[in-house]
Amino acid sequence: QVQLVESGGGSVQAGGSLRLSCAASGYTSSSICMGWFRQAPGQEREAVATTHTGTSATYYADSVNDRFTISTDNAKSTVYLQMNSLKPEDTAMYYCGAIELSPYNLCYPGQFSSADWGQGTEVTVSS
Repeated sequence: QVQLVESGGGSVQAGGSLRLSCAASGYTSSSICMGWFRQAPGQEREAVATTHTGTSATYYADSVNDRFTISTDNAKSTVYLQMNSLKPEDTAMYYCGAIELSPYNLCYPGQFSSADWGQGTEVTVSS
């Protein structure tokens, strides 16, 4: 059974940093498109960053580019999101998503319509 478990959320002041982790288990393939999405109260879920375990190709939303870094530790089946220079507008519930995907296909937010999801971890940035 597929399971995604996020951790690392919390409260931080603007300008601070947090690192989110998402441990994946139950996948039969090592070729996985993984990503972080977020949803603020009253808003729709939006993509933050994606990466592929086989290619390390990445996507970043414009709003987080140059501040956030997504990475994977394939040996641990874990994806990370390093968040620096946090802003109050980064406040949201952050969700990890994953879907098995051939490395010949592009890993980007549009691939996540049938993805598996974690339970979310909350990030609060105060001004």
